[in-house]
Amino acid sequence: MENIQKQEILLESGTNEMEIIEFYLGGQSFGINVQKLKEIIPFSGEQVTRIPDSAESVLGTLLLRGCTIPLVDLKQHLAQRYDASEGEVREVVLVCEFNGRTNGFKVDGVNQIHRITWDRVQPMAPFIDQYSPRFTGSINIDGREILIVDLEHIIAEFDPEAALDYEAAFETGEQHQSVSDHRQQMRILLAEDSALIRTGIERILRGVGYANLQTFVDGEGCYREIMRLKQEADAAGEGIRSRLDLLISDIEMPKMDGLTLCRKVKEDPALKDVIVVLFSSLINEQMAAKCDSGGGRWICDQAGNSQTGRNDG
Repeated sequence: MENIQKQEILLESGTNEMEIIEFYLGGQSFGINVQKLKEIIPFSGEQVTRIPDSAESVLGTLLLRGCTIPLVDLKQHLAQRYDASEGEVREVVLVCEFNGRTNGFKVDGVNQIHRITWDRVQPMAPFIDQYSPRFTGSINIDGREILIVDLEHIIAEFDPEAALDYEAAFETGEQHQSVSDHRQQMRILLAEDSALIRTGIERILRGVGYANLQTFVDGEGCYREIMRLKQEADAAGEGIRSRLDLLISDIEMPKMDGLTLCRKVKEDPALKDVIVVLFSSLINEQMAAKCDSGGGRWICDQAGNSQTGRNDG
């Protein structure tokens, strides 16, 4: 058994760095954030229990030290988009933990861990993203194009309960109340690279009356808009809150991660009054401490699991 020793990759909030583990399916390289990886184990079919009437790419449950976890065959799940007939095969299971759940993903093998900065990760082009929402970006390393896999989206395809409940906001009855002018006028920026999550959050916010909402697929584009609003407010002799009320950001994003975005906002005296809400499937005590140190609030992970964040600005 090969254990992955997680190194501290964001030693201080907002370093804009991450580590990805590169794995391959056939001749194509893929990557995920090391923070989601608990360990790598050899694949053994003898430890898998098949589940009747499950999706073809769900191999079943995997027995791991007395516990069972769902096991997904990533090559089979993505075969419709990629030629899986090439490349050396040394089948292993990536045991991953996010959104408070543990899942296994069978792959053809792993290459190595790369420490990179988020500005090297290119977001998926919008016209591609609408057809391939299983990926959040790509990075070129040594001539190899590595696709960053959206594991949360893949799990949500099998288990809808693992995704945000986009209908919950509409079942409270709040949508039947008259929408106040204050809510309509609030200016909100949302930065989220996952098309599924971005669309869901946008739907919730607009559905309860927050009409003045602008979305971004990465932190860098969002930060440019914040700086534009800052200049606009300065020219009018007004504070930033006259142009921006709330920033909502994912933590993992191409170009600029959410912690870096939060730090840049909170370290700028002209922007420090902007309320920042950070969310991620990686929220734990360590990550929450980084959110706090960057001046942001954290309220929940992407599965909607309840968390308690800061109440100061």
